[in-house]
Amino acid sequence: MQSLWNDQEAASFGTDLLGQRVYTSRLLGRNPALVLHGGGNTSVKVEENDFFGEPVSLCYVKGSGWDLATIEREGFSPVRMNALLKMAELPAMSDSDMVLQQRAAMTNPNAPAASIEAILHAVLPFRFVDHSHANAISALTCNADGEARVKEIFGKRVLVVPYVMPGFILAKTVYDMIKGRNLRAEGIEGIVLLKHGLFTFHDEARRSYELHIEMVTMAEEWLAKHDPAPLCAGGKGTCETEAGMPAHLAHEDLVDLAKLRKAVSIKRGHAQIAKLDPSPQAASYASSNGVENYGTRGPLTPDHSIRTKRAPAFIGEDIAASVQKFADDYAAYFQRNADGQMMLDPAPRFALWPNKGIVSFGDTIKDANIVADIAGHTAKTVHLAQVIGQWEPLPEKDIFEIEYWELEQAKLRKGPARKVLQGKVALVTGCAAGIGFAIAESLAEQGAQVVGVDIDKDIPEIMKKIGAVGIIVNLTEDKPVQDVVDFAVREFGGLDIVVSNAGIFPKNEYLDSMTQNDWDRTISINLTSHQKLMGKVIPFLKQGIEASIIFVGSRNYKAPGPGAAAYSCSKAALTQLCRVAALELAPDKVRVNIVHPDAVFDTKLWTAEALERSATRYGMTIEEYKTKNLMKVEIKSKDIGNMVAAMASPLFLKVTGAQIPVDGGNDRVI
Repeated sequence: MQSLWNDQEAASFGTDLLGQRVYTSRLLGRNPALVLHGGGNTSVKVEENDFFGEPVSLCYVKGSGWDLATIEREGFSPVRMNALLKMAELPAMSDSDMVLQQRAAMTNPNAPAASIEAILHAVLPFRFVDHSHANAISALTCNADGEARVKEIFGKRVLVVPYVMPGFILAKTVYDMIKGRNLRAEGIEGIVLLKHGLFTFHDEARRSYELHIEMVTMAEEWLAKHDPAPLCAGGKGTCETEAGMPAHLAHEDLVDLAKLRKAVSIKRGHAQIAKLDPSPQAASYASSNGVENYGTRGPLTPDHSIRTKRAPAFIGEDIAASVQKFADDYAAYFQRNADGQMMLDPAPRFALWPNKGIVSFGDTIKDANIVADIAGHTAKTVHLAQVIGQWEPLPEKDIFEIEYWELEQAKLRKGPARKVLQGKVALVTGCAAGIGFAIAESLAEQGAQVVGVDIDKDIPEIMKKIGAVGIIVNLTEDKPVQDVVDFAVREFGGLDIVVSNAGIFPKNEYLDSMTQNDWDRTISINLTSHQKLMGKVIPFLKQGIEASIIFVGSRNYKAPGPGAAAYSCSKAALTQLCRVAALELAPDKVRVNIVHPDAVFDTKLWTAEALERSATRYGMTIEEYKTKNLMKVEIKSKDIGNMVAAMASPLFLKVTGAQIPVDGGNDRVI
């Protein structure tokens, strides 16, 4: 591990102590082998004048909710040192009292709540304190002889602290260990918390940080000397490239991935994104001999348990039975350790899947990616620990105390309210503009992970604006369509919503002047492409969560006009396709409905000139023409988007085969 310190970069953060603290905190946060997703904490002790000009000693400690990789000055909580040191003298203190008193001791009430390790940072008699959950330290200490290894590597440079509960108990333990001692004179530069992490400290920011890098490097070098078998295919030898992987490790089964996602979503109580890591390393680890035992013993660090639970699921031949076994085991684990708590959902947060890889689950793709990062680092570290001895994380009782710790659960509750379609995966066709774009936007606003496809070359950038994925596809070509469906499942775990919207409106021509090419092209895009898409998405929708297909039809299916034979016939046939699909898929609980828009003028089809011509033909003003329905209201693309989002939601959970007009009322239809 290399120091990332750069003099020029450091100067840009300022020469004051807090500026230096921000910089070295970010250096720690940049390295995922040290800090993952909000883990770790840092502090600096300063002398300042308060609002009234009186001197005050403060400990600026990382605030709750901030990530070291991106922390700003505002992310540090200024807590009075005298209050923190008084708390350390107490024989006992409840978690709620600790949080309250730390908040009361802050000189800025608008700052974030101080880290639960604030007291520990305060009692260490050095200006800068750095704490991480380094992978190498976990690999060393999550073994029966972890303490002996730490002493062998670091000698008397570190204090070794047996695992105790973070927060006040840990602070009190360390305070009692160092009380009356001169750590500087003894040459003590760090603390190794067994099965937890590493602290380093110094009066200079750079030295405290580089001590951290130095000690983690020492651990890495010791591990490298004792690890002749890096993680690879089958758990032995050098990892092969993707192309050179054994066939049984490279095998992909996307329908089974969708089945796994569905089983986990049911246990979670709502839809989950599933992220598969099929890399050689992940597939190797998940396929290693004995991983069902040692790979499910416990997390890399207890802090991870609130994101990953105590252990991953192990997926055998029967996917549903494997997920059920995890849920049963979790319920038993809860019963063994609970003391008045209410059990959380029994769904796994990641799974080891032999011959496939590691699958991570989350309410959003961001959540799933966070779990995937933790799962990947856990696999590497557990493998290391297993090779040099035997992976022995904390006992389940200690993990339970962290997983159900009120202070940790409070972090989870601070998140935003769950959206209606959160965790759902939606595929929308023809969404570069107009109605299709509005549908994709409405689904994304309701929390769905959207994959938008269109023949328009700008579709990737267009979808990026709404946080969706855009892919260029000609829907009349078989393989590209199959590829995009497979992509959606591979990236997000399955399909729940398919909005079949792509279509064209050819120029108005009467039957005796219409070219055969115009007819064929319209039927191909407006009807046949939808039928082809159905054949490719239905196997995945049968494994979807409250699965729904929504076709976008037209008022013309029931009220055609002269000169629009190809368009009107294609939309009438599309409506019939919807009805047949509803009949066929009802036993699989896949609902199929169609929306019929009319007179939606805020699309590319309707230029100002086209509107003027049509209004003149009817003897109306443009405004009168745009509202020539029974309700005298203008229909906009967003109205269709919102209706489709509603049809994909639980509001329509027991509706299939429905035809919904969004036209303000049309006397020819009614």
